[in-house]
Amino acid sequence: MNSEARTWQLRVKRCIDVGVAAGVTIVMAFPMVLVAFAIRLTMGSPVLFRQIRPGLDAQPFTLIKFRTMRDGPGDDAERITRLGRFLRSTSLDELPELWNVLRGEMSLVGPRPLLMEYLDKYTERQALRHSVRPGITGLAQVRGRNLVDWEDRLELDVQYVEQWSLWLDLKILARTLVTVVRREGISQEGHATMSRFDQ
Repeated sequence: MNSEARTWQLRVKRCIDVGVAAGVTIVMAFPMVLVAFAIRLTMGSPVLFRQIRPGLDAQPFTLIKFRTMRDGPGDDAERITRLGRFLRSTSLDELPELWNVLRGEMSLVGPRPLLMEYLDKYTERQALRHSVRPGITGLAQVRGRNLVDWEDRLELDVQYVEQWSLWLDLKILARTLVTVVRREGISQEGHATMSRFDQ
């Protein structure tokens, strides 16, 4: 793909991001209010989970999700609530990230934004995942989600960067709907999502 064609496709990608994110936010506004109320009722405040994550070119931004864990001692698997487990299994906890998409910090499709502390652990190749905006869903999420080990997951992120096209994004979005409906690959055994990256 030449630079002119890539630039045009990136502009279309951004238009799709804004249009879909705005549309889903409007359609899901009432369910999001219900989720927020349920979290407030069962876990108290805050309703939203905020955390600094690396975005495009590893620049930090504040990721927003619905809260799924209680405060206090214990690992993630112990602190996740029954409601939180449901929100994660249905991906409803990810809905506030649509605001990150509208702000231009994320895309609908791209490598998932991980932790800032992982940045110095990546190989030069793995670090290529930050050459595009992070996404709500991505190639790794439709190829096993949290059941994929770290080496394969990061390689899939790089493959997405190298092979990116609008058509690939559309295929990933379609596959994501299937994955969410089937509730596939939600968590590794013994973890709320997956183990830490400690390469």
